[in-house]
Amino acid sequence: LQLVESGGGLVQPGGSLRLSCTASAIGLEYYAIAWFRQAPGKEREAVSCISSSGGNTNYADSVKCRFTISRDNAKDTVYLQMNSLEPEDTAVYYCAASDSGYGSDNAKDYDYWGQGTQVTVSS
Repeated sequence: LQLVESGGGLVQPGGSLRLSCTASAIGLEYYAIAWFRQAPGKEREAVSCISSSGGNTNYADSVKCRFTISRDNAKDTVYLQMNSLEPEDTAVYYCAASDSGYGSDNAKDYDYWGQGTQVTVSS
C-alpha cells in the first residue's frame, strides 16, 4: 500500500487548507488512517486519526475544534480539513495507515506512511 499526501502549501494565519491522503491501490477502507506532523527540531506528533469505517475519530488537543478528519472509502481518500490555522501548525504532515482498522495516536501502530506534504502558516 502506497500513500500520497497532497494539499499542503503556504497560508496566512487564520486561513484554511484541506489535505488529502490517497492510496495507490483499492482497499483503503480496511485501514485506519492517521495524520501526523513534524515541525523542524520537534518530535513527530499525532494530529488525528479515523477508524476504517469512519465511525471513530480522535484529535490532538491542539487541533480540536479546528481540524476535521474524514474519509471517502469509495475514492480511497482520507481528508484533513484544517481551519483557523496558526503558525504553530507549520510542519510536514504525513498520513499513515494501520492494519488494525481502529486507529491510535501511536506511530508504531502504523505500517504504511506517505512522503509528507509541507504546511506553512505565515504572514
